[in-house]
Amino acid sequence: MVLEGSVTNVTNFGAFVDIGVHQDGLVHISALSHTFVKDPREVVKAGDIVRVKVMDVDIPRKRIGLSMRMDDEPGEKNDGRPSSGRARPDNRGASRNKGKSGGSQKAAQGAMAGALAQALASARKDGR
Repeated sequence: MVLEGSVTNVTNFGAFVDIGVHQDGLVHISALSHTFVKDPREVVKAGDIVRVKVMDVDIPRKRIGLSMRMDDEPGEKNDGRPSSGRARPDNRGASRNKGKSGGSQKAAQGAMAGALAQALASARKDGR
């Protein structure tokens, strides 16, 4: 899911972005740009409006992982390097994309939206 949000805080390890749910999401320093970022303040500052992609929703830990790199895939660990398109040495990426169509990609986005909606509903239910 791609959203627009407002940067609320910039730290040494990334930036926190208000995406309209109770909990701000974190864009890790490695997900701010395709190029190396030494200091996140060189890329964003508090108050900036940014487009982010929801990468991970961890309900028990109340964390939302975001990326400003629109070609990142949810669920993948990013190491700060742009993807090369080559298969991974352990072949995890080879079978994952086999047979994927645009419909299943939209279903995956719908699942992420559902997880985000569930997290929001749970937070409202708990009175937070």
